[in-house]
Amino acid sequence: MAKTITIKCLNNNSELELSRGVSVAKVAEIAGVTLPNPILGALVNNRIRDLGYELFHPKTIKFFDITHPDGMRMYIRSLSFVLYAALKELFPGVTLRVEHSVSKGYYCEVDNLRGDITIDDTIAIAERMREIVNKNLPFEKITTETSEVIRLFEAKGFTDKSELLRHRGQYYTSYYMLGEHVGLYYGYLLPSTGYLKVFDLNKYYNGLLLRIPRVDNPQEVENLIVQTKLFEIFREHNNWNKILEVTNVSELNRAAANGKAENLIKVTEALHEKKIAEVADRISARKDKIRIVLISGPSSSGKTTTSKRMAIQLLVNGIKPLNISLDNYFVDRAHTPRDEHGEYDFEALEAIDLELFNDHLVRLLNGEEVEIPKFSFETGQRFYDGEKLKMGKSNILIIEGIHALNPKLTPAIPDEAKYKVYVSALTSINFDNQTRISTTDNRLIRRIVRDYKFRNYSATETIKRWPSVRRGEEKHIFPYQEEADVMFNTALLYELAVLKPYAEPILLEVQPNQPEYSEAERLLKFFNYFKPILPKEIPPTSILREFLGGSSFTY
Repeated sequence: MAKTITIKCLNNNSELELSRGVSVAKVAEIAGVTLPNPILGALVNNRIRDLGYELFHPKTIKFFDITHPDGMRMYIRSLSFVLYAALKELFPGVTLRVEHSVSKGYYCEVDNLRGDITIDDTIAIAERMREIVNKNLPFEKITTETSEVIRLFEAKGFTDKSELLRHRGQYYTSYYMLGEHVGLYYGYLLPSTGYLKVFDLNKYYNGLLLRIPRVDNPQEVENLIVQTKLFEIFREHNNWNKILEVTNVSELNRAAANGKAENLIKVTEALHEKKIAEVADRISARKDKIRIVLISGPSSSGKTTTSKRMAIQLLVNGIKPLNISLDNYFVDRAHTPRDEHGEYDFEALEAIDLELFNDHLVRLLNGEEVEIPKFSFETGQRFYDGEKLKMGKSNILIIEGIHALNPKLTPAIPDEAKYKVYVSALTSINFDNQTRISTTDNRLIRRIVRDYKFRNYSATETIKRWPSVRRGEEKHIFPYQEEADVMFNTALLYELAVLKPYAEPILLEVQPNQPEYSEAERLLKFFNYFKPILPKEIPPTSILREFLGGSSFTY
């Protein structure tokens, strides 16, 4: 067997002959790769690898830093471990729960503390974290038989982790040590704590807000943006999950295994219906003033189904709604604006034919009849199929689209005539106490399934387009979410288990030589922890039917 292997480095287009067993970190050093920020990991044959990964066969490598999504994920995982270690050293016996992403950081709660966490506690924890960072302690990766890892975590009382490992059914499992502290993470960590120079910790409500570096300027932490409404939605759903006794993936798997999935679906769907009915009641109480209901949210948040279910509940209240989708006012593909990367920017306000939309809006409010356009995502062209709308005194307009809350969309309409609803899939269960499930991943999985089934897009195409979608959301959608009169969480407690058998075969079509393979592989590993749930009990009005098919609504 040859003693050397060929390594191609895409960062500087170099080709090296190196000894077998060379680490990814050593390749970066020998190749002289420099990035704007410290190298955190690499894509090795389009697979995510840490810097300690050893190479024994010819490989193609592309190194990344914190500005890459996988670099940021590594950073956040590692920083969470440092927070856990600092807490355990200062307050033995407490339990850390990383709950959700809010206010440009990660909200965490601490259980079994002698009381509510204080500002002094927060300062002490942050100082201990910085001491751990300054010591540059290694994150030691240990790979051993899964049965041994399960025994280790059970001995430490981490049943949320041990049950997941049992379900996954792998021979070997990797875990990490930070000094005397043990952690299980569903992805790689950084080599050592010294990489984690930029962070902050604030007291936030009853817990802590772990603040992370800015992607556009990693030398600074993200600005703290108060998101009261978003936080309250998360807290409400967390409380519901506790009542249902499903707060993490292992509890969801247990419910599925014990025949409780059907009831879980029914209760979750009933909660959705109740919340939509409550919003409709609020609108009805102001029906003399409100002429337009605006429903906004990021991609794959379930805006369309929410608008249709809202229409039914308004009708129950004696209000006759007329639904309009902003998607039908997209300009033809040839006229779609492009972002700074030269890609179509479908999230830009200018992707909407504002002149035509406002003309139709004014005419409708004046009682005129208007023929509504349609847009084909397959052809990228607008067309008309004869659908006409006309408003009467008993009618109200429901307008849904990503820009619905942007004041520039409806400048001629007074605020008192609008009711603004923001929807998003705010995933409310975690992998375990220390590892949250990204709401962004939830929406991406929904979109992959929907695009494949109804828009003739492969997983490769959807994944390729996703970074542009996310940039557009950050710029055009998220800044307006706190302006909503009400927020609605469209995430369903059971949905990832239902989406699993739909998403997996679509993701498996992504080829290893495609750049999108690393993301597909990451999502496939993500699904390994879920026990599938059959969709037979999901009602035809469910938001999930918008993505799976079988809806009683026409899209």
